[in-house]
Amino acid sequence: MAGKLGRWQRDPFRRFDMDSYAYQDMVFFHPFVRRVFFDTGSTFSGEQGDSENMLRVYTIPLMHLGETGRKLIFEAADARGRSAAVTVTDLRLFLFANGIGILTLGVEATDLSVEQALWINEMMRKVYPSSGRQLREGRTPCRLALRLKGGGDPVEVAEDTFQRCVMRSYLPPLSKVITELLYFLDYSTQEFEPLLDERMIVYTYLSVDPASVETDFDQSEDYEILMSRLLYVDRWGEGYRYDSEFTREAMRQQTYRRWAHQGTLYGFTSYSNVTLVMGRFDCDEHQLREGFLVHRMFMSRYYLTLVVALFYRATLLDFSERTALVSRALGQRFGTAAVTDEDTRMVARLMAEVQLFSNYWYFSELANKDEEIEHFQKQSEAFRVPAMKAEVEEELAKLNDTLGQIYQLRNTESINRLAMLSMILGGGAMITGYFGMNFGQYFEKVFFSPDRSWFLHWASIVGVSLVVMGSVLFTIFLVVSNWADYRTILMPARQKQAGSLRRTFGREEDEDGGGD
Repeated sequence: MAGKLGRWQRDPFRRFDMDSYAYQDMVFFHPFVRRVFFDTGSTFSGEQGDSENMLRVYTIPLMHLGETGRKLIFEAADARGRSAAVTVTDLRLFLFANGIGILTLGVEATDLSVEQALWINEMMRKVYPSSGRQLREGRTPCRLALRLKGGGDPVEVAEDTFQRCVMRSYLPPLSKVITELLYFLDYSTQEFEPLLDERMIVYTYLSVDPASVETDFDQSEDYEILMSRLLYVDRWGEGYRYDSEFTREAMRQQTYRRWAHQGTLYGFTSYSNVTLVMGRFDCDEHQLREGFLVHRMFMSRYYLTLVVALFYRATLLDFSERTALVSRALGQRFGTAAVTDEDTRMVARLMAEVQLFSNYWYFSELANKDEEIEHFQKQSEAFRVPAMKAEVEEELAKLNDTLGQIYQLRNTESINRLAMLSMILGGGAMITGYFGMNFGQYFEKVFFSPDRSWFLHWASIVGVSLVVMGSVLFTIFLVVSNWADYRTILMPARQKQAGSLRRTFGREEDEDGGGD
């Protein structure tokens, strides 16, 4: 069933000539990155028709709205009477093969005051309130809406006033603006869940009109203050929002200043990516009539590096959760039952997925030019991607070591049982062989061919039989008691195709009665 704006449509790159977006975007990245992170459809497919990339890009086309004179408007208002409306220019959905999806909502507004721009930047990123107090104090919107305007009566696509917000099995009350765009998934039944917090990651481009400020404004302290307000997603106010020395020190680490002499600043935090420029101008030999260079980069390769970094962060957050769930499942078994081969396969599947991510998806260097590399590294550091990756790998290594120790103890126990059985059975064989092969004459007449000593003859038969039967019964008892250790060896089962480990075992435990 399509949403009110229409269906999501596959939107791969189709043209690859010099003037195409695909060419101009892909040429800045390494070939292996192009294969993985660019949806080229079937253009570069292999012999079986499968492309190498594990990414699909979808869009809800909005260009046709212009033909009817309509625009999609994103509106927000707070409890203090403040409001804003911006034009939605792009709706894009990135779906990765590991189940991670990134929804992007592109908006545009012009001829704004700095105060309005900062309010939009800070308020319209909220997708649910973190408390009722935020709504009452006007620190989060009390209304978000998508509406079609122009060319007739307005049509409401989605609206949320957050009148009643409750948690849904640990999931927050996600705005209807988001759930309406993801109409093909049912949020109420947990068919998807947000990995980040109540704020969208803000990807901001702000151009200051040089005619509205004094000369050399871009080299002043006020320009730095404006950058700090954008970077930390704060509203307008006098001076820095936080302690000035603290803010300056933080900005030294989080702001990229290669082009600061031209008034162009780039900033990176865990919840924002900012491009701040002064007007529009020829950048050396990059002519303005071809489009403003900084804005072109903002809309193309810098946007793609942010998507990749955000994908890394979301995937690692997902791995952290699943590692915790696997550890919990194993922890419950440690105290109640032996660890099974299925537990080992569960850990092995998770390790295989992490290895696929590390070896196929993850690249510490995406691009082939310093500026793009530096942008990506700063954004990755802001998202804590290297640290999170190292932490996940360390947790999995510890989990694997724990399983290794458990199986080493089980192997030791099995070897000890085998040694005990060998001693018992071997002892019986030694006794019968010793007496049967090394003595004759009188011994043979008494025990094996008696004339009058029939009592000793039958007593030896009964005694040896009891020893043999006891050994056999004890062997059967040990095998039955430890059948799980021998079953896989004696009757290897066909391996079932395992699916993703994404939050499946928690539900299985509940169904089996083993959940909380």
